[in-house]
Formats: sequence, C-alpha cells, structure tokens
Amino acid sequence: MEKTLNRIHPVSDPEATYFLQISWEKDLGTGFSLILSDGQCAWTGTVSEAEISREAADMEMNREKYVEELKKALIAGEKSAGKYNFAIS
Repeated sequence: MEKTLNRIHPVSDPEATYFLQISWEKDLGTGFSLILSDGQCAWTGTVSEAEISREAADMEMNREKYVEELKKALIAGEKSAGKYNFAIS
C-alpha cells in the first residue's frame, strides 16, 4: 500500500491548514482511501474504482486522463501547488 500526506489550505478558508492523506493499492485509478484532518478532527472516506469511472464519464473526460488529474491534485504535493484549489464544506 502506498500513502501520501499533503498539507492543504482550502480556498474556502485560506487561513486554515488541513492535512490530506491518500492511500491506495496498485494504482490510484483502482480506488483509494482518504483521511482529512484539521489537527483536531479527522474525516475518512473511500473512493471506489466504479466511482472514479462514473465521475470521469460525468465530466466527459477520458478515464486515464481523469486519473492523471486526480494524481496531480491529490498526491503530487508541492509540484502542483497553486494549480488546484480545495474547498471544505
């Protein structure tokens, strides 16, 4: 299992700092688990392979391209800083 941990500052509250941990087995495209924490509370969730395929189709995007964008947004860390915005709701 692979994991990444990134610090994010959501556009919905730029002064706040959150930590996002993503865990996956073979490839992000086969689904992943996530933990979001503000340092006091933590929220967990999972995204299945079917949900990734469904979201790519909803966005009318090639699935492989969608998975590449997920990688950039969720696990690339500093390399993608400023290219993706996060909103916490």
